[in-house]
Amino acid sequence: MNLIGPKAYINTGRLKQNLWNIRRHVGDRTIMCVVKANGYGHGAIQIAKAISREPGIIFGVFAVEEAVELRENGLENDIFIFSRMQAEFIPKAIELNLILNACAMKDLGALAQYKTEHQSVPKFHIKFDTGMTRLGFDQKDQNEIFSFIKESGLKPQGIYSHFATADEGDLSYAESQLNQFNKILETSKSYEIEFTYIHCSNSGAILNVPEAYFNLIRVGMLLYGVSPSDEVPMDVDVEPVMSFCGPIVNVRKVIAGTQVSYGGVYTTKKDTNIGVIQTGFSDGFPRPWYEKGFVSYKGQHFRIAGRVCMDQLMVDFGDTEPEEGEEVLFFGKKDGNEIPVEMIAKEIASTTYILLTAIHGRTKRVVI
Repeated sequence: MNLIGPKAYINTGRLKQNLWNIRRHVGDRTIMCVVKANGYGHGAIQIAKAISREPGIIFGVFAVEEAVELRENGLENDIFIFSRMQAEFIPKAIELNLILNACAMKDLGALAQYKTEHQSVPKFHIKFDTGMTRLGFDQKDQNEIFSFIKESGLKPQGIYSHFATADEGDLSYAESQLNQFNKILETSKSYEIEFTYIHCSNSGAILNVPEAYFNLIRVGMLLYGVSPSDEVPMDVDVEPVMSFCGPIVNVRKVIAGTQVSYGGVYTTKKDTNIGVIQTGFSDGFPRPWYEKGFVSYKGQHFRIAGRVCMDQLMVDFGDTEPEEGEEVLFFGKKDGNEIPVEMIAKEIASTTYILLTAIHGRTKRVVI
């Protein structure tokens, strides 16, 4: 059965080109490609498989379940888990060769105890909070942390922190965070603790804070061809990997003065063609976009007509008579149509992160 409905077309050619361009920008460094939240809405498995054989690639996920899913689908790259580790994660991490995130003394204690009892321990990175006020050791506890690591014989594979404002125009806070992180690294040297990986850069820092590259960079939104914010210089050439589209399932001619959709907030100004698109907010379409929004069809923009419904939305095509079965573009770049997701996010006071990870429901991801 040829089912119709919304589709997120995933262009793996652009994905690879984005990765290569990012690599040229940051130099010879290991890259952690972040595929958490189902690959930022793109499909974690499809994304990971497309780039798994590229050199020097680690995958970053948030939850253990996401890491297990990658392993079950044949991904053999190193996988780092951002969530707070729990003692029960340790055997699974060893079994599947996963990298854990230690960010509290309890975490180090659990790892040390497991090491004593089993003479083995999974790979792990230690995280310091330098200003995000989320997960991470406090800087004031660094001597206690490093002393415990040294005395317990634990050997963390990496050390890292996370910027809160690297994607903003004012970099003063990010610079303060980087300064704190560098001081922590200096302290670690006095304890003769060596790390295979040191990382602090996210997508914003790749574009905005080159001093923070170290020897591993983490890339999320930029990998998917989307700017992390409108305050950073886009010095890396990237294109959107996802094109979100929906099919035209009905077209009808209506007269001027016809109300369209719930509440009748949209009224046609002239005789026009109203198309019904089989995509709604339950599929991930950003409902607030209807107020100023438009779709792209055959290179032209057409207004969204009225409130977006749960399963459908309407478009005012004017004098154009679209074909049932053809698709309109909501955002992305495909077949001569282009609407930046960044523009929609700005217009509705949202973020690209929210819009991309919201793609769900009946939306089918199609690798092209």
